[in-house]
Amino acid sequence: MLRKTFKLNHSIHYECIRNCFVPASQNIFESDVQYLQDFIDQSTRLTVITGAGISTESGIPDYRSKDVGLYSKNGYRPMNYSEFLNEHSSRQRYWARSFLGWNYMRNREPNISHITLAEWQKRRKIFSCVTQNVDRLHQKAGMKSVIELHGNLYTVKCITCNQRQSREHFQKVLTDLNKDILEEDWIKTVLLGQSYHKTLRPDGDIDVENDFLNSFQIPYCERCTGILKPDIVFFGDNVPLELVNKIYETVEKSDSILVIGSSLQVYSSYRFVLQAHLSGKRIAIINIGPTRGDGLKGVLKIESKISEIITKIST
Repeated sequence: MLRKTFKLNHSIHYECIRNCFVPASQNIFESDVQYLQDFIDQSTRLTVITGAGISTESGIPDYRSKDVGLYSKNGYRPMNYSEFLNEHSSRQRYWARSFLGWNYMRNREPNISHITLAEWQKRRKIFSCVTQNVDRLHQKAGMKSVIELHGNLYTVKCITCNQRQSREHFQKVLTDLNKDILEEDWIKTVLLGQSYHKTLRPDGDIDVENDFLNSFQIPYCERCTGILKPDIVFFGDNVPLELVNKIYETVEKSDSILVIGSSLQVYSSYRFVLQAHLSGKRIAIINIGPTRGDGLKGVLKIESKISEIITKIST
């Protein structure tokens, strides 16, 4: 009886991880499958741009999805880069939350959509992949040469001397600094990283009480005592110009753009779709809910659960 109960609970937990962050969508239409199939078949240099929507089925929430995104659920807004840079308490808050959420985040596995795109790349159907995500699930799925528009959570760097270290190493440093406050049962449970937390956020941090935040110790760079930050582009920060130009060149060399799981509300990604449109390239968007690119003339828009449609495409 205990084993059956465990299996049932595990199944419910797994389904929640897969689906609790995925917005409701309409049934897939065969016409949409055919439209997308034709789009892919006619593409010879396809660039794929992915957003947070592709990772929701892996148990990572997004910000903007209706009813399940962080903005719509509680009005949460992520930390701005100027806050992180100028306020010790903000950095303390960020790293305390990230520390608790890290094990869950790094335990996320690619879903069938990530795996399908990796297969497309192996079959030379994808010319390039640009992702807004910082979770590295494309790489976990076996995809090569992914352009990370907003960086990734797996590296920590000093903003002064640019020295880098792995997030795994940094997690150990944080653990050693905060041993005295990590003994509470709820903290031990969260640190196991085996279940999602109701206050999990898209960048892998977890909301916690102020008592924990105020007690949390953070280190500075061992080389120059500079501020340490995750190697990501914060809200209010700028994507490095060299990377922006690289993506512009990639889009220019492409003949079509497929946007997957992005509302394109952030200009850092929308500008590349706009460039493609102005250059007369073919554009398709798969996303549940409105996107900034919907009004562009000639864009193919499909509102469908990502995994349900791209797995029907033959390459």
